[in-house]
Amino acid sequence: MAYAAYLRIYVPVSAFHEPDRSRWAAYAASSTRPRRRDSLAVEHAEALRRAITTPWVAVPVRESEHAYVRRVDGTTYVCPWQTRLRCLLAYGQMRSGSGAVLAGERPAGEGSAGEGSAGEALAGEELAADGDPALAALARLEETGAARPHIMASSWTVPLTWFVPFTPAERWLSLGDDRGRAGAAATASATRALVYTTPMTQARRRVARGLAALRHLPARSGDAVLEPSRAVGELAEVGRWLEDFHPYSLVELDYGGLVHLVSDDALCGDQSVAEIRAGIDGAARGECELAVAMYMRARDRWRAFAEFEQAN
Repeated sequence: MAYAAYLRIYVPVSAFHEPDRSRWAAYAASSTRPRRRDSLAVEHAEALRRAITTPWVAVPVRESEHAYVRRVDGTTYVCPWQTRLRCLLAYGQMRSGSGAVLAGERPAGEGSAGEGSAGEALAGEELAADGDPALAALARLEETGAARPHIMASSWTVPLTWFVPFTPAERWLSLGDDRGRAGAAATASATRALVYTTPMTQARRRVARGLAALRHLPARSGDAVLEPSRAVGELAEVGRWLEDFHPYSLVELDYGGLVHLVSDDALCGDQSVAEIRAGIDGAARGECELAVAMYMRARDRWRAFAEFEQAN
């Protein structure tokens, strides 16, 4: 099980242009696609196969044909996996931060065009034009505006800014085996999960309010525990990402594999969204001490999660 959380955008099928609209409509109606409860396991299995392949496959040759599917009030929404794009972005970040992955190595499988709206624009010769085919592919996608992932992932912890678009009432919790409490409409079958979902318009409004509140905090608030400029920058990045998508989309925060790191009581008692919301409310009223206290409560909880990585 991959211990990661996910922030996802589900776009109405009707918002896609052809031929993607028909393709996703047929996919959503298919009885053979991975079910919602199995999708994370399928994604993880695919990643594991790439990791143990010799030579190592850092970036798939073709874009994934799969997506997460939701149906709400008669509308079908999809969140494409975009495995190739996400691997390209992760690979680019890794290379920019640490140079070559291994001396003399290049991602296996590169040099031929991927499939899908992003991959079709790339020819194998174009990918090979640079010294690193994956970086050349990523640069091409960025130039054409196609480097827009529907999924953001965070290993071992949830960034605190990810809680801002949601309210406590939008939580859906299942402890597995038909246990748990639903705070909103169920989004998955009875498996262990904690998920928040909200309309895009609400998510954007809450992020904008959070940004306005944080910008009014004095620098070095609370003995430097909460640094407003950094918090504003990180939340603004989330806001820019949300603006890239259709206004009738849905935004989902999924604790993913992190739900397997804690007890039932800890999962039921997690109030991170409420704490961050209370902190923003306090910042909006100029109550810096309250804002810092709520931030510290959430920060300390998720710092404990992050420490699992060191113990792993």
